[in-house]
Amino acid sequence: MADPPRRSPLNAAHRALGARMVGFGGWDMPLSYPAGTLAEHRSCREDAVAFDVSHLGTVRVEGEGAFEHLNRVLTNDLGRIGPGRAQYTHLLDEPDASVLDDIIVWWRPDGTFDVMPNASNTSRVVEAIGGRDVTADRAIIAVQGPYARERLSIASPQAAEVPRFGVAGFDWEGVPCVAAGTGYTGEDGVECAVPAAAAPSFWAAVIASGITPAGLGARDTLRLEAGLPLHGHELGAGITPLQAGLGWVVAWDKPSFAGKAALEEERRRGPARRLRGLLVEGRQPPRQGCTVVVDAKPVGEVTSGNFSPMLGQGIALAFLPPAVEVSAEVTVEIRGNLVPARVVKPPFAGSGKKS
Repeated sequence: MADPPRRSPLNAAHRALGARMVGFGGWDMPLSYPAGTLAEHRSCREDAVAFDVSHLGTVRVEGEGAFEHLNRVLTNDLGRIGPGRAQYTHLLDEPDASVLDDIIVWWRPDGTFDVMPNASNTSRVVEAIGGRDVTADRAIIAVQGPYARERLSIASPQAAEVPRFGVAGFDWEGVPCVAAGTGYTGEDGVECAVPAAAAPSFWAAVIASGITPAGLGARDTLRLEAGLPLHGHELGAGITPLQAGLGWVVAWDKPSFAGKAALEEERRRGPARRLRGLLVEGRQPPRQGCTVVVDAKPVGEVTSGNFSPMLGQGIALAFLPPAVEVSAEVTVEIRGNLVPARVVKPPFAGSGKKS
């Protein structure tokens, strides 16, 4: 028998708000609330929303040698930052440099590291880097949008003040918490790690401050508009950072990291494919697996696709040969029809605040 889905400390709060709950990465999580995914998406682009992302893992690495150990394993260079900062990085498979997981590292002010893997990859990351899985001890609440900080300051001025890619402690009702200026929407925002017992009251205060609750459906359309990769789609087995256009997360001058030799060889010869954006004519959304066609020949497949609420048309990400460059005209096979599309460089949309 399959294991029952794990539940966030906020599960009851979501249900009380009328959330539509679905299984995701082994967790029971909110897909959307009664207003619907499109409304939640627009609220994030135009105002502020709150996501429960407690399904993401937290692996705590601490003690003597923690910095050196993580820096030997992960692609980016923690030496470029310091305590009180966050960094995006990759964990690679040694033989072929494919991305086992893409990770945010929170280097907490006390010197410990919270490594944040994707939901289904937490066990794999623990096996690769060690540390303690503390996922069950906390909730992660992501407040995102152009007015995220302004609204969050009503509930917690301390949390709202954390700078972009900063990591800082704050108190909630006398309980120590941690905030990071990170997110996955293409907007500014703050992600708050709150101990499980205190999480429901913090969530209630966030929602009471005028922030719209949003589910994982909107989180996915937002990240797609922002051109952000999703593990299992644009990252994963057989996909390297160079193919995904993420060579900037690789510290080439580090003496070593897992997968470095294979990645350097790919860099020398050039990747055989590159991740591109597709702006599709009309409102019909392309989906994962749709074929991309050039000169009547299939050249690639859509890895993620959907309707863009902000652009009012279909958008997609796809791996294409390097010869298919930005601005090229292609077609995408959608339900048996070849629909015209243009190759573009993401993001498609984001950064909604007007000055």
